[in-house]
Amino acid sequence: MRSRRCCCDDGPMADQSITSPARPATRLVLIRHGESQVTVDRVIGGYRTCSGLSELGREQSGRLRDRLSSTGELAGGVLIASNFIRALETARIFGPAMGTAEPFEIAGFGEHDPGPDLDGATFAAYVEKFGSPNFGGDPHFDVFPGGETVAAFHLRVGSALSQVLDEQAGKLIVVSCHGGVVDAIFRQLLRTAPTGIFDLWTTNTSLTEFVLSSDSAARDQRWRLVRYNDAAHLAGLPRATNQSKDHEAPSTTTSTTTSTTTSTTNGTDADDQA
Repeated sequence: MRSRRCCCDDGPMADQSITSPARPATRLVLIRHGESQVTVDRVIGGYRTCSGLSELGREQSGRLRDRLSSTGELAGGVLIASNFIRALETARIFGPAMGTAEPFEIAGFGEHDPGPDLDGATFAAYVEKFGSPNFGGDPHFDVFPGGETVAAFHLRVGSALSQVLDEQAGKLIVVSCHGGVVDAIFRQLLRTAPTGIFDLWTTNTSLTEFVLSSDSAARDQRWRLVRYNDAAHLAGLPRATNQSKDHEAPSTTTSTTTSTTTSTTNGTDADDQA
């Protein structure tokens, strides 16, 4: 009886496995935009009514630019921003420190869309009519009547992410985006619950980084969380324009999240809509 040749024997298959070049690791860095003006004004700011960064938001973005210029940690990366003015403005401020003049604009990385009727409404008016929003419950519930459900939002973000990861595999990808987008991608890449279970309170201009190992098989991609909410460059700044300056931004990197069984924000709280 003739024995079957093992794939580890010498031959074409063995040569392919030996000579196939290792794929470089893909790095994905998510940067939440600087504080927005609509947050200061306490209104829901979708892409229709977004008015860009506040004075503090521009200062935060400048701090990030200075940090990146000093460390070179994101040099040579592919820079992407959502279609919101606040995300684009943030990217244009820190982008030169990466060696990038203008970010690629991808609407799929935009924040949870409140819909045309609520885009621009005040937080107070929303709460008075609908009560406090609950993003940690049924993902198909209309938190914003006439807008996206959490499920639709996650699908949109996931589709944009899949396309970018396919097109930019093996590169450093930097996305200037939103708190809700960070939450959605965090949950998708780490394969956690789509809503609830934990809260992510992502700081403006903080960095969250994931790495896809170069030896991850196409059908079993395993992402590693390298850092979450790295906002060391904000040391000494107030957390928000509307908050007492006695409460300063953290001076060290944060890598923990608040665990809860009944999340009411799901990372997409009112301030993320502003």
